[in-house]
Amino acid sequence: MPRKLCGLLTGHSVKTVPQMGWASLKNGKLLALAEKEFDLFLTVDSNLSFQQHLARFNIAVLVLATRSNRLNDLRPFISAILNSIPTAKKGEALVISVPQ
Repeated sequence: MPRKLCGLLTGHSVKTVPQMGWASLKNGKLLALAEKEFDLFLTVDSNLSFQQHLARFNIAVLVLATRSNRLNDLRPFISAILNSIPTAKKGEALVISVPQ
């Protein structure tokens, strides 16, 4: 995710994977570290929930169904992300789609 997205998710402490120094990690290790630091993991990787058994992780996952991780493609998701955070469940993935 672009770093500029962090500032748009107001009211939340947001860090990117590179900011945490985790850019080289595979998904399983990444989620294991993220669950120790955060309540929610935000991604555009639509395969994450198929590649990982999310129920074993104590973190909620929001998957953005978008064509890229460019900021312009992510801006339409801001409201949906903020609205989904309170209801996101740990160990589960919630896919968010925004009509074009």
